[in-house]
Parts: sequence; C-alpha cells; structure tokens
Amino acid sequence: MSSKGRPYRKVVIDGFEILIGKGDQENDRLTFEFAEPDDLWLHVAEYSGSHVLIRSRAEGGAIPEPVVERAAELAAWFSKGRGARGKMEVHLCRAGDVYKPRGFEPGKVMLQNWSAIRVYPKGLETEGDER
Repeated sequence: MSSKGRPYRKVVIDGFEILIGKGDQENDRLTFEFAEPDDLWLHVAEYSGSHVLIRSRAEGGAIPEPVVERAAELAAWFSKGRGARGKMEVHLCRAGDVYKPRGFEPGKVMLQNWSAIRVYPKGLETEGDER
C-alpha cells in the first residue's frame, strides 16, 4: 500500500500496523490526528526523528515484545542519530500520554508515563517487514 499523500510510511510487522512520520509537521499530524490513545508511540531519545506508532488492536492485549523492538529499531533508523555507534535509547508510551505545550515547534512534544528500550537502528529492508 502506498503512503503517498499521507504524513506517514506504513509497514506491517507480525500483523501489527507500524506508522512512521515523514517530517516535523507530519509527526504532529500522525501523533495528534491519526493516533488513538491506546496506540504505542515511540521516538528516539536525544535526536530529532520520526514519531512512530504501533496501532493497538480493537481486541486489546499486549503488543508482543518483538514488534515493539522492531518499531524501536525503525524509530532509531528514522532519526538524525542513525549513524551513531552502539545502541540508541528509544522512548515509548501510550499515544494518549503525548502532549504538546503551547508554543512548541512542529514535531516537539512532551511525554508522561513513558519507558525506554535500547536498540540498534535498522531500516525497512529487514526480512519480515511487509510494506
């Protein structure tokens, strides 16, 4: 499925939709217009980069750890820190826990109730990713 005209790229990993923002304004649209409160939101720490969402499922349940890890690898890949050596820290939280204070630039947000995972950046050409 093409992502032309949308503010995000879309991949499917183990049946879960992963949406990856394309730029600052697009990140805002993805996070505040497309995300549902229970979607999992990810962003690399300490660098500018894409907002990444893992769509929650209507039937609920936890998102499997390999899906979270793969989405974190994509968040690290689609960041300015992609060339950094070693693992990168990626913050994650419910999309409902992401907010934008008045006056913040496009793409800039604040988080509450977040956690972190450390991963190596890996792009979209990894086996197992569907487009």
